[in-house]
Amino acid sequence: MTMLFRAAAVALVSIALGGAGQAQTSWDMPTPYPDGNFHTRNAAQFAADVDKATKGSLKIKIHSAGSLFKHPEIKRAARQGTAPIGEILQSLAGNEAPIYAADSLPFVATGYDAAKKLYDVQKPYLQKQLDSEGLMLLYAVPWPPQGLYAKREINSVNDLKGLKFRTYNPTIGRIAALAGSIPTQIEVPDLPTAFATGRVDVMITSASTGVDTKAQDYLTHYIDAQAWLPRNIVFVNKAAFAKLSPDEQKAVIDAAKAAEDRGWKASMDEMQIKTKALKDAKIIVMQPSAELKAGLAKIGETIAAEWAAKAGPDGQKMLEEYKK
Repeated sequence: MTMLFRAAAVALVSIALGGAGQAQTSWDMPTPYPDGNFHTRNAAQFAADVDKATKGSLKIKIHSAGSLFKHPEIKRAARQGTAPIGEILQSLAGNEAPIYAADSLPFVATGYDAAKKLYDVQKPYLQKQLDSEGLMLLYAVPWPPQGLYAKREINSVNDLKGLKFRTYNPTIGRIAALAGSIPTQIEVPDLPTAFATGRVDVMITSASTGVDTKAQDYLTHYIDAQAWLPRNIVFVNKAAFAKLSPDEQKAVIDAAKAAEDRGWKASMDEMQIKTKALKDAKIIVMQPSAELKAGLAKIGETIAAEWAAKAGPDGQKMLEEYKK
């Protein structure tokens, strides 16, 4: 009987240990955008890849459209461990550290190739900043490039003088000021009325926003200036990541690499689809003239120099590396 009891006890311990080995970790991942957005779809695939690679031992639940935490709260939630992983528009944190705003310096990295070069140069500085906050960068994906919308043809920076320029952040306000335009704060839902009533004449935003707001109803021209490609970043709480097994950590890193590659391609596809949609809606889609490109590049140089002065040695070194 004693031997039977011992055998039973060993069996129970084995079952318990086996169950512990299959313990499941669950992460909540807040994101700011709706399910249909290509960033959110990419995050959902990332979570599915992690689930598959870990055989279900790590589950990542996507909370889209700010349903768990509002956009400005997501990074703080990840730092505190309330949500171990999250996604934000990188430049949203620019007021915390200048390095977060480097991707949105206007007319510095125009087009996907330049944006990728800027990201490769910026990445170590971005990782360093996140690390100092107890976070680890997993992947970054750009939005489609920002273009110039107007109710007339714009062939040079001089054509912008005196026009009411829609702004929604300090950088765009600075662009307007340097172009001799009149900065005018307008939110996205108010764009059709603002253009129709003459409260605003020009704006910088993506082809996606133009399609979403039916720009053909209130303006006529889209200049594909590819002013900058703002990025979303996905990061994880370092302490939460450290608790994962080595195999789980590898699964997360591998899935993140795949998400970054997939996301850049999805962004390019989004740009092509939405630019075609603008053309189909009878908006005149133009490439910027050489004179306009030169004038915008000069504005970009001024704003980049102002940013570097705030960013200090790291910022200046980063821009020097990018310009090589």
